[in-house]
Amino acid sequence: MFTRALIAFLAMPGMVAFVVPAAWLWYTDHMQLAQPLGLVLLALGIVALLWCVRDFYVSGRGTLAPWAPPERLVVVGLYRYSRNPMYVSVALVLLAWAISFGSLGLTVYTLVVVVAFHLRVVLGEEPWLARTHGTEWERYISRVPRWFW
Repeated sequence: MFTRALIAFLAMPGMVAFVVPAAWLWYTDHMQLAQPLGLVLLALGIVALLWCVRDFYVSGRGTLAPWAPPERLVVVGLYRYSRNPMYVSVALVLLAWAISFGSLGLTVYTLVVVVAFHLRVVLGEEPWLARTHGTEWERYISRVPRWFW
């Protein structure tokens, strides 16, 4: 299962949060660091993302990939404060890239990704989780916000 978890990480948040922004920065020649404090946000986002992936693997006994989802509802770690901390972490990483390198293009990309995440959660993931986890899901959503608010 570890190999599947690694492949899922590389294929999903790895592409969205690292490969696309790095390619954009290279393609648009935004290689000059504009705001070094943005790197602090980048580090925080990466740590939070890895923490969430670990919780999916250890607590949920699954991966972030739709083809191998967690067997159990993950309610530990950052999932005690947000139902979607992995998406929040990816958004933080993207925002950090945009701030660090002063890229308007990455700012727009971040906004598009955040809207896509919201639609995916509301239209796809939450209905599936409700069907899969029933009353456990209902108890969880009554005490933990979708994002952080």
